[in-house]
Amino acid sequence: MKKYYIFLCGLLFAVSSCKKYLDVVPDNVATIDDAFTLRSEAEKYLATCYSYLPDNGNPEHNVGFLGADEIWFPSEYREYDKTIYSWEIARGNQSVSDPYVNTWDGAHYGKYMFGAIRNCNIFLDNISDLSKVPDLGLDERKRWIAEAKFLKAYYHYTLLRMYGPIPITDKNIDVSAEPEDVKVKRQTFDSCVNYIANLLDTAAAGLPSIIANQTTELGRVTSVIAKVVKAKLLVLAASPLFNGNPDYVNFKNNDGGNLFEETVNVNKWKRASDACKDAIGAAESAGLKLYTFPTTAFNLSSQTMTQMSIRQAVCDRWNNEEIWGLSNSLTASLQQACMARVSSALATNTNFRGMFSATMKMAEMFYTKNGVPISEDKTLDFSNKYLLRTAADSERYNISSGYTTARLNFDREPRFYADICFDGGVWYLYNSPTASDSGTYVLQAKSTQYGGSDIGGGINVTGYFIKKLVDWNISFTASGVTYRNYEWHEIRLADLYLLYAEALNESSGPSDEVYTYLNKIRERAGIPSIQDAWTKYSKNPTEYETQSGLRNIIKQERGIELAFEGSRFWDLRRWKDAADALNAPVQGWSVAEGDAENYYQKRTLYVQQFQSPRDYLWPIKQYNLLVNSNLVQNPGW
Repeated sequence: MKKYYIFLCGLLFAVSSCKKYLDVVPDNVATIDDAFTLRSEAEKYLATCYSYLPDNGNPEHNVGFLGADEIWFPSEYREYDKTIYSWEIARGNQSVSDPYVNTWDGAHYGKYMFGAIRNCNIFLDNISDLSKVPDLGLDERKRWIAEAKFLKAYYHYTLLRMYGPIPITDKNIDVSAEPEDVKVKRQTFDSCVNYIANLLDTAAAGLPSIIANQTTELGRVTSVIAKVVKAKLLVLAASPLFNGNPDYVNFKNNDGGNLFEETVNVNKWKRASDACKDAIGAAESAGLKLYTFPTTAFNLSSQTMTQMSIRQAVCDRWNNEEIWGLSNSLTASLQQACMARVSSALATNTNFRGMFSATMKMAEMFYTKNGVPISEDKTLDFSNKYLLRTAADSERYNISSGYTTARLNFDREPRFYADICFDGGVWYLYNSPTASDSGTYVLQAKSTQYGGSDIGGGINVTGYFIKKLVDWNISFTASGVTYRNYEWHEIRLADLYLLYAEALNESSGPSDEVYTYLNKIRERAGIPSIQDAWTKYSKNPTEYETQSGLRNIIKQERGIELAFEGSRFWDLRRWKDAADALNAPVQGWSVAEGDAENYYQKRTLYVQQFQSPRDYLWPIKQYNLLVNSNLVQNPGW
């Protein structure tokens, strides 16, 4: 991938002429004293605390993109001849001697979380001292303290999600401390959760609910963000990986203390659902709602308008569904990795890489147009889903009229066509040659066609291109392209609605409240409600009425709604589903073929290997265990 990723030295509110110490942990009293003499200098230190936020819009840094089974990558691509660390995790090649995406130490695209926490502690110690930064008002001081507490909590949460129980760093260890004082041990998982949750509560109380000054402060945290992160934390804590997991019964510190409870505690789901409900109330009171594409002067069909609501919920800048946008993480490189050559005029344009390939598993996960899984729909026959079929004119807003493609690509829900493009699929863009969605761009992806040839390693290896992450506002010529950067949407309201539905179902079973929040998302997606879809179209019409059946529906709904956003990587782990999902072949079409009969043959690209329970948690680098005898390694490593 073209390496022009953008990293901001601070947030949008930071001064552009950043001094060197912004990127270095201060290591002497004089430097720290200088940093907290004036408001302008202290604000730069706060920007340093923010600078450790994840660069999740960067396709190499976000392990969720390539670390699971949603997106595959061409192994032939060697433009930079370097390791793609998150992809190596997907291929089962994680290392205990030098871990990939290592946030414990800060290596291989993992930001140094303990360094981030240390900086937050330094900031809090100094900014809480009213004798320092005399030109900082009390209200702004209170807000800055709350921001730093949120960041400190979030960095602990990041470590917890990856490593399980962690050492809590509430105060920095003094440089003169005895060696044994430095050898910290891991705290119990529940004590870690409670510490982070309490810190988030404290932070939320001092944060604004909205960003009033959107010219200079977009990207700074709010009380809504703090409440939503708490909800995600408590859902994580209630999930099977960490709630009574029998694999962790013997997971103990060296002193023999248990790090996990041995039995499932259903009350954790009640606590999680309460936190989700509180977060939803805060979000909606702040004006957040599910995104819908605004009316346009272009002549667009209702089908395209629905798809644009789905696509632009992810790509439209600072839209009203976005709970948390990462302004330090821009997405031009991600869009380039996804965008296909959708016109013969672009046949030799290497700025359209299209190498982020959706797997066949993901293509099959999306529902039928009736809103149920393809294996369950009693009115639509997908038993011969790999056979060929020719598109009718009535299907022209999804598939080019008269084009022959696989039966799998027909009769699917709007999110399938919004998120994915394929051989014969329509890709509507702002600069459509007809200024409408009739006669717009069509992807021709076989090897002899303009969208399927290999240019400099930029080839899609499955035949499914990711449309969802590409802003419709791109502009291009035969030789160049301009991608409109958008901030990475770290948390969307749809995610929170789904978490609430899941927590409610797990704590008390199916209910009208669960259906309400699932149906909010399904309505935006243009498919029937849970009740109507299963009752009218499913071979299992009562599935949604049982807790286990609704659990499966919610999991699939999350997989579809949050597809290609990095969520599935973490969901599979917290559900303890990764051992099944990630010990399976990665498959796609035979993209090296030039005719339909041979192109539409399913092939296996790789057989993933996931070792349970080992791969559910990151390894702590072996060297750290030699230095600190009080640290214990994660199971299986």
